[in-house]
Amino acid sequence: MAGVSHTTVSRALRADPRITPETTERILDLAEAMGYIPNLIAQSLNAQRTFTIGMLVTSVADPVVMDFTEGAEDVAHDCGYCIFLSTSRNDPQREANVIETFQRRRIDGLIVAASRTGDQFRLALERIQLPLVLLDSEEVDNSHPAVNVDNMGGAKLAVTHLLHMGHRRIGYIGATDRRLTNLKRLAGYTATLQEANLPVAPAYISNPQADDDIQRGQLGLEHCLAAGVTAIFCYNDQIAISVLNRCYHKGIAVPRQLSIVGFDDVRPASYVNPPLTTVRQPLQEMGRTAMKMVLRLIDKQPVQNALLDCELVVRASVAPPRGDEHE
Repeated sequence: MAGVSHTTVSRALRADPRITPETTERILDLAEAMGYIPNLIAQSLNAQRTFTIGMLVTSVADPVVMDFTEGAEDVAHDCGYCIFLSTSRNDPQREANVIETFQRRRIDGLIVAASRTGDQFRLALERIQLPLVLLDSEEVDNSHPAVNVDNMGGAKLAVTHLLHMGHRRIGYIGATDRRLTNLKRLAGYTATLQEANLPVAPAYISNPQADDDIQRGQLGLEHCLAAGVTAIFCYNDQIAISVLNRCYHKGIAVPRQLSIVGFDDVRPASYVNPPLTTVRQPLQEMGRTAMKMVLRLIDKQPVQNALLDCELVVRASVAPPRGDEHE
């Protein structure tokens, strides 16, 4: 239709400088009028790239994962890549199988987000022959580039805020299914109390054996109330929101009778009643950083591990303890 060779058309569609601007414009106008869509499979064979990035997440229902994905997709889209998303559902065997499937589909790179450690997962990582970045991972293997947040520093922000508000009996509700991250946040909680010359009371710490964060919040609240705490720092916002909900049903006024702090700053945290004071992870920025790293690896450029800072977001779920509870 253009009256030129296939090579000229191909070069014009790729904005090759060897083709004159006039010819390029004419061919692009003609391609648009004809509804031409490039054959990405053919392009990938020529470029030895599929322009796809695999992203393995725990669950698309997790609000943290949603923000990771949005951040990663922003960068991928701007660079001409698309994302293949798959979930592990916290199943190590499924996680390993998905990684193998991604390899068979010849993706260019892989981001594994919020994974759990396990022998099957480690074995899958050892076998993988792809540019790989771990995002918010429980894997302690240092052989792969990783993007994480300063979990210990974030926990210290939360507990320091509660101390400044006058609380001394501060509880912690953890998550046993995220062992490594839980240990870091618990370490931040413990270190902050010790720096304030306060004892770390085991009775104030709850790591409920539960199937999900809703149950963890419910069980952890009962444990902390029995211990007589005036404030609770929760491993994440979902646990904190569960605690808020349980307090409502038990007739416990938050924050007048009990103060609550979460971790993550997921979107619902600002909508609950009262709005949740929390530690904000830069979730979308973590996703963007992981995607930039994997694209650099694809181009055989060096990368370094990234550790991003948190910030405290003060809302309405924390108040000073009642007069008779000050120590």
